[in-house]
Amino acid sequence: MKKIIVLFLTIAGIGLCGFSTPDANEILKKIDDNLSSDNQIMEAKMIIHGRRTSRTITSRIYAVGNQKSFTEYLSPPREQGTKMLKLENQLWVYSPSTDRVIQISGHMLRQSVMGSDLSYEDMMEDRKLTDTYNAQLIGLDTLDGREIYLIELEAKVPDVAYHGQKIWVDTERFVPLKQELYARGGRLLKQVLLHDVIRVDGRWFPTKMIYKDMLKEGDGTEFHIIDIQFDVDIPEYIFTRAALRR
Repeated sequence: MKKIIVLFLTIAGIGLCGFSTPDANEILKKIDDNLSSDNQIMEAKMIIHGRRTSRTITSRIYAVGNQKSFTEYLSPPREQGTKMLKLENQLWVYSPSTDRVIQISGHMLRQSVMGSDLSYEDMMEDRKLTDTYNAQLIGLDTLDGREIYLIELEAKVPDVAYHGQKIWVDTERFVPLKQELYARGGRLLKQVLLHDVIRVDGRWFPTKMIYKDMLKEGDGTEFHIIDIQFDVDIPEYIFTRAALRR
């Protein structure tokens, strides 16, 4: 009986040696490789589900790395012409109804963007996960029929929007399928579900994200990517304050 147990453990050991689980920080790097780019142009729609009604806002977004982004809202008429410009850690919003440019800073960054479950702070945070978090692999699981790595993140920089995260990562495509975002004290602030993963220019990318602010009522906010292009030329004048009024 003892020999049988030893033989079983030996065979099991050989099997485990054939299966290599990546380090948590390697997983984080693979996520960055999929989701980050030198630049991108995106067309998207945001469906905001309120307590009684829902409304849809469409936009075009230009981004260069994690330093520059420019968003122009296209519809509905009430929001058309509103623009946002991010340059490093500064954010400006132009409102056509008042013809004013307002800088968003400090506590204002935590305010909702157009009544959605996303804050201006969420819109600002484009840094790579490997630059802002340390990762720990918690275990293996399944989600929506996909095998996943469950990893836990802890901030390694002081100016990050969320001190901690839990991410359910597709083991084959290395994209998040679910995220939980936590405050420093451990309170769950937001949940993000990611769907409709497609292959674009050699990378996997989710094209539907459902954000839920856990501190407010409502059914969350859907963010759908209609079209996305990576590593394309973007005119430099787009990332100027003068472009806000164009």
